[in-house]
Amino acid sequence: MRYIDLPEFAHELVSLRPLSRADAPSWYAYLTMPHVLEHTSWRLASMDELQLKFDAMESSDPGAERRLAIIRRDSGALAGTIGFHSVSQLNRTAEIAYDLAPDVWGKGIAAAACNAVVEWGFSHLGAVRIQATALDTNARSVRVLEKCGFQREGLLRSFRMVRGSPRDFWIYSRLNPPAAVA
Repeated sequence: MRYIDLPEFAHELVSLRPLSRADAPSWYAYLTMPHVLEHTSWRLASMDELQLKFDAMESSDPGAERRLAIIRRDSGALAGTIGFHSVSQLNRTAEIAYDLAPDVWGKGIAAAACNAVVEWGFSHLGAVRIQATALDTNARSVRVLEKCGFQREGLLRSFRMVRGSPRDFWIYSRLNPPAAVA
């Protein structure tokens, strides 16, 4: 992982650390639950496919995906992941992505982690824009983004194939305050 400094993050239930291959079984276990999968674009047929994601995250390419583990403070178990699906140094943009195990839904974790990682993206990556997409049926993710100050820009029709079908996604963005952009 290419994280020198982790985002500042304070939540009573969880903390952040770099995601590791040892997290793969826990990550795979909740990503393949039908009620988690329903509102995402994930399509994992096997653990091997998730391992390919780790290969991409370990790339030295500055535009490679960057992801952190959200860890339960009480047990050290994986509660979710968050990070940037893509980063463009040229355009100073990034796309945030996150997921949580269902037993921690509704506890303010996603919004707290999202805010921390967005602020880190502005301060450490020099991003001027951080965007996110949410499947049009994913009301929970939409609430997280809106709570974190993202603005809805529009509907991306048939934007991504989701388990074989073209699906619509909302696109949101949050801009770095203009005074802070050099």
